[in-house]
Amino acid sequence: MAWTNNVLRVNLTDGTCASEPLNTEWAKKYLGSRGLATKYYVEECDPKVDPLSADNKLIFATGPLTGTAAPTSGRWTVITKGPLTGAIACSNSGGFFGAELKNAGWDMVIFEGKSAGPVYLDINNDKAELKDASSMWGKSVWDTEDMLREACGDNDIRCASIGQAGESQVLFAGVVNDKDRAAGRSGVGAVMGSKNLKAVSCRGTTGTQVGDPMAFMQATGACNQILADNPVTGEGLPTYGTQVLMNVINETGALPTHNASDVQFDGASKIGGEAMTEPRESDGKANLVSNAACFGCPISCQRRSQMDPNHFSVAGQPKYQGIEGGLEYEAAWALGAATGVQDLEALTYCNYICNEYGMDPISLGSTVAAAMELYKLGAITDADTGGLALEFGSAEALCKICDQTGLGEAFGKEIGQGSRRMCEKYGHPELSMTVKSQEFPAYDPRGIQGMGLTYATSNRGACHLRSYTVASEVLGIPEKTDPLTSDGKAGLVMAFQDATAAFDAAGICIFT
Repeated sequence: MAWTNNVLRVNLTDGTCASEPLNTEWAKKYLGSRGLATKYYVEECDPKVDPLSADNKLIFATGPLTGTAAPTSGRWTVITKGPLTGAIACSNSGGFFGAELKNAGWDMVIFEGKSAGPVYLDINNDKAELKDASSMWGKSVWDTEDMLREACGDNDIRCASIGQAGESQVLFAGVVNDKDRAAGRSGVGAVMGSKNLKAVSCRGTTGTQVGDPMAFMQATGACNQILADNPVTGEGLPTYGTQVLMNVINETGALPTHNASDVQFDGASKIGGEAMTEPRESDGKANLVSNAACFGCPISCQRRSQMDPNHFSVAGQPKYQGIEGGLEYEAAWALGAATGVQDLEALTYCNYICNEYGMDPISLGSTVAAAMELYKLGAITDADTGGLALEFGSAEALCKICDQTGLGEAFGKEIGQGSRRMCEKYGHPELSMTVKSQEFPAYDPRGIQGMGLTYATSNRGACHLRSYTVASEVLGIPEKTDPLTSDGKAGLVMAFQDATAAFDAAGICIFT
């Protein structure tokens, strides 16, 4: 196990940073990352704590393989009590921040209390200091990261921060690192904002040690070969990213459409991975520029996209016309099929907005879809939306409401509360597609029965990362099971719950 045996405890109320030894007894019982950090959390926090109060704690955690040569070892986790769900919030991210934190010599950072004003935590190996972030408050994730690099005088630092959504306590605000990788779900960014903690900058050069380097390298070499030989990780994901799933799930009849009123979307082929590679009529360029990889990842499923500069959403806005993090399947589904929007450029813009302002695109798109159904029924009117016609299929309305939500403006304030609270307010709680107040991801449980049980039993609300039975029911990994029956699904769900827990806890990606 590649532990540094160091925990950084940051008291935001007192403005102090202190090192303490990792509880090695707990580390032996709880594999790491979300498991070990959850143990710390439940031992230190009252389960009845208000998620947005100073008494709640926020933990950044690495796993025993984070920052090592193991394939996909860039994963790290944010653990707290989530304001969206009122349950344990454990949100996982990739990129490079987690490995940098580990290589700075820290297994975990525990934030407690609340700062009197905006601050950021600056970590440089074993040195940690809280610094003033007043100039960064009100800025986007993108601007904040640029400002941190300038303030530190080091372009090699890695950053995790919140945008305006976290500051205004959008209940599905996330913590974004490396500008487009995110601990996105359950509102962990809102907790960070409630503590006046804007960001964490990190530079780590101490490295990560393993017990037997030669044996470790032999094992990782064998694992890399397995990933290269598998058609999903060796070909499908590098070529199309997770967007390879859009047409597959649509053809399966399990793509929730128009707020889950249907299970197939006529416009799926226009917003999927294949569509991202096709030249645009306007300028002959494709939406997809290249793939990219997180730390230590041989799969490279990340998308790098460039928008049509003449698209209505970005015309006259140069900052959105460069190369940025492109659409993943979950974002493309939630912002697209769920809302009926089949404009790939509009979805890309809204995905940029989620990265820039720091929002979970799954909950955002699903909540907008619920609002569109409420608008269709007349439960929400133009008087409520300020004249914005929230109609299914409207790319213009989608872009506008995403902007409003990220900035906490107009009807976006209602969207920012999530679909359960919004639907209850407007008299139709049945239109909220949630478990524990967290919106369903991109798999309709009527078409993939194992995912229904997965959502129902997930400890953090509806989630595909707590058990991915789609692998078996649709992709046939490790063996094919019938997606349209509930028979045998309890055992299947349990097996996938155990597997995803182990990979999350270890600090590696569940694609492995």
